[in-house]
Amino acid sequence: MTTPVLHATPELVTTAWLISVVGDRVATTLPKPGADGTLSWADGGFVTHVVAGGASNIYVPMRTPVMGLSCWAANPGSQKPPWNQAATLAESIVAACLDHDNIPRRALALPGGYPSVQVKSAYTVGDPRRITDDASSYACYDIPGLVIAWTEVPS
Repeated sequence: MTTPVLHATPELVTTAWLISVVGDRVATTLPKPGADGTLSWADGGFVTHVVAGGASNIYVPMRTPVMGLSCWAANPGSQKPPWNQAATLAESIVAACLDHDNIPRRALALPGGYPSVQVKSAYTVGDPRRITDDASSYACYDIPGLVIAWTEVPS
């Protein structure tokens, strides 16, 4: 039996790129509270993402997924959502997209034997917006579209 060839996915690339921007507080789902009710991400916030669209180039091996992002912040012990913390997290992502000297980035390593990728460009298609009425009193800012153009690095 032959081992299947692994290819990078939009979720893996987005996670790796966002970790290089905001640190290790990124995933496709928000972490659940611990057994004692504590939030492991309460101090710095958290970013979740989902594929919202995009396409592959039919002539060039480049992917350009559009990712929906949510930037979360929590203030345990208070019913007042920390809006500024969530907004700051979202704006740091927007600022990274505008840091043209830093894109394209060096190759990003992906976990689990997936090939490295190079991000050619990253930009947002919409400004961060406040999402209100969260029953958990979390603060959330959404970025409706983050486009990350990337290619796999040949091994």
